[in-house]
Amino acid sequence: MSPSFIFDPPSDEEIELSEHESDSESEQEQEQPESPSQSQSESESELESEEDEVIEPRVSKKKTQSPWDFTKYSESVAEEHERRSTTSVNDKISAVRQRSAPVVALPDSDDESASDSEPDKQEDYRPEEEDEEEGNAGDTKSFFAPSDGASFSADSFMQLNLSRPLLRACEALGYAKPTPIQAACVPLALTGRDICGSAITGSGKTAAFALPTLERLLFRPKRVYAIRVLILTPTRELAAQVHSMIEKLAQFTDIRSCLIVGGLSTKVQEAALRSMPDIVVATPGRMIDHLRNSMSVNLDDLAVLILDEADRLLELGFDAEVQELVRLCPRKRQTMLFSATMTDKVADLVKLSLSKPLRLSADPSAKRPASLTEEVVRIRRMREVNQEAVLLAMCTKTFTSKVIIFSGTKQAAHRLRIIFGLSGLKAAELHGNLTQAQRLEALEQFRKQQVDFLVATDVAARGLDIIGVQTVINFACPRDITSYVHRVGRTARAGRAGSAVTFVTDNDRSLLKSIAKRAGSKLKSRIVAEQSILKWSQVIEQMEDQISEVLQEEREEMILRKAEMEATKAENMIAHRDEIFSRPKRTWFVTGKEKKLSAKAAKASMDKENGSSQKMVSAQEAEDLKLKEKRKREREKNMPRKKRRKLEAAREMLEDEEQDDKPRGKGTDKNEKGGMTLADLAYRRAKAVKAVKRALDSGKIVRKPQKKSNKSTSRKTSSSRTEEMRELFQTDMKDKKPKQRGSGLGKKPNKSFKSKSRYKRK
Repeated sequence: MSPSFIFDPPSDEEIELSEHESDSESEQEQEQPESPSQSQSESESELESEEDEVIEPRVSKKKTQSPWDFTKYSESVAEEHERRSTTSVNDKISAVRQRSAPVVALPDSDDESASDSEPDKQEDYRPEEEDEEEGNAGDTKSFFAPSDGASFSADSFMQLNLSRPLLRACEALGYAKPTPIQAACVPLALTGRDICGSAITGSGKTAAFALPTLERLLFRPKRVYAIRVLILTPTRELAAQVHSMIEKLAQFTDIRSCLIVGGLSTKVQEAALRSMPDIVVATPGRMIDHLRNSMSVNLDDLAVLILDEADRLLELGFDAEVQELVRLCPRKRQTMLFSATMTDKVADLVKLSLSKPLRLSADPSAKRPASLTEEVVRIRRMREVNQEAVLLAMCTKTFTSKVIIFSGTKQAAHRLRIIFGLSGLKAAELHGNLTQAQRLEALEQFRKQQVDFLVATDVAARGLDIIGVQTVINFACPRDITSYVHRVGRTARAGRAGSAVTFVTDNDRSLLKSIAKRAGSKLKSRIVAEQSILKWSQVIEQMEDQISEVLQEEREEMILRKAEMEATKAENMIAHRDEIFSRPKRTWFVTGKEKKLSAKAAKASMDKENGSSQKMVSAQEAEDLKLKEKRKREREKNMPRKKRRKLEAAREMLEDEEQDDKPRGKGTDKNEKGGMTLADLAYRRAKAVKAVKRALDSGKIVRKPQKKSNKSTSRKTSSSRTEEMRELFQTDMKDKKPKQRGSGLGKKPNKSFKSKSRYKRK
């Protein structure tokens, strides 16, 4: 009988102990080797206690593997800087600190109590009475197949009908008990059903789709090489994490996988794709690039398509690429779609790409992890300048290690990184302006706890599972509640404790209400000590010259590097001209410029939707708008009468166009006719008559012979413009219907009103 191993709560990663900690643990185990048997009850037999004494120390000494390893995917940053003859940000900051006078030093632990005598305060947040309701789109239940037989609980991975190599890999990674989404997804995915899964962040969704996929690949035809599984992720770092996880789970099998993302060598990726790996983990843009431009790369034998973080895939402007990849895949395939949040776009993609899918929603009531502490820091209108000082005051006194700081823009993230470096704090940055090697090294440094702070944009908000993150600070408030959920999901994962702090300005009231509604009574309000803020604001003011010096050095370095690149490109074109022009020209599904424009448009439309649905205007903004309107009215009053009338006419025309754009109901024509001015109606009809006459003269319209209306048409054509306008005014005053345009000018309608006087004359 196999022994029952006891591990920590299930997680995607276990803590890697340092040498000092592992040595100390082994010393403790040598001093107390019989501690597990002492915890046993006296009623147990001696045989059972001896077995436990043998098994328990063996398991505790065994060091579990870490599924994440980012360094193997690219060259080291030191090699990259040496090849490009550049220097790192740390070198620039240390050089600037040596050249310039030292800024105010950080207080020691003894001086800190004296200088910062006023500690930070925590209060229960009191939300306003008028809370906005969250717009949860109703899921179309009829589209999904019933998932009545799905079980969200399992005692061990052996109950999920997995093979021995995968069970051995789970044991090596330290996985003891499946999470609810894993227990529900693995048995159903093994049957080949399409699945649309959603669960809270940190619930093990990667293993939920990786384990059944690997189990199915164990029974593939091994003599036929083909790409059988395609996994799409929105960011490069998440793709690297998923690929590393799959390699660890498949370490005792012969299943091969490769990583296809931007920022890495295209030739190496082409060679890997030509070898036909079983699993491809990719980002959509680079995968389509290889399918269009690489020889003998196709998805004809694809069996499984997996979309991880599907809502983010569509958010980043990858909508067209995802649709194209779905079109290139065979129709007879298994499709699995996973995300912590579901949007309307994802629902449309589900209907397009999935066939009778099962909807699995694990822990639907526990959207907020129970071990998460949520706090807000109110930044008032006059205090927005000191936001960086508030952050530094918190990071030096309260949250000192294992902190992820989310910034709104790449430039703001880089500035914070420089400020932290000049302040003597160990920090790394992660955003789109860095090379892929720098991004992966920043993650690796933070994972190994070589740095205490990771300053990042929303690139790090999805899927990244970094062990031991204690705090998430939203330095820039997220756009909506969905982004907030994913950001704070980097902490308090798999039952661990964590805290999330959000900086909220007066313009972010709507999001604050949503956070308060989500957190309930557990939301706290943090008040940072005024003395610390004043001290750090003075320090940042003294740092401004050093910050600008570092940024200037980086700009000069970038200009030099661009010039070197252009010179190298020109040399290559001269030396290898024939070879370069003999290659087939690369084609692009979407150019970089088009992708930026589409992403910008998607972001603008999303902001517009959010703004229209939950737009909150501060008191100052409302006063400014009132002043603008007042000044506008005064300017219009002082205008000459002619200009004022022109302005009013233009405004009326705009209103008419807006009314025309609106969808018409049944009785709108009569209302519009009654609301139209007489001059506008006469002008439109006269313009229509002139257009018809011009068309008749040019021969574009051929008038059909009409017996009844010969006299009237001849009279119309011979009439002058004044008579024409008089007749138009008369017809309008009689409130008759407008005459039909075209060849039937002057012809009376069939159903015209006949007065009684006609019969009286007879």
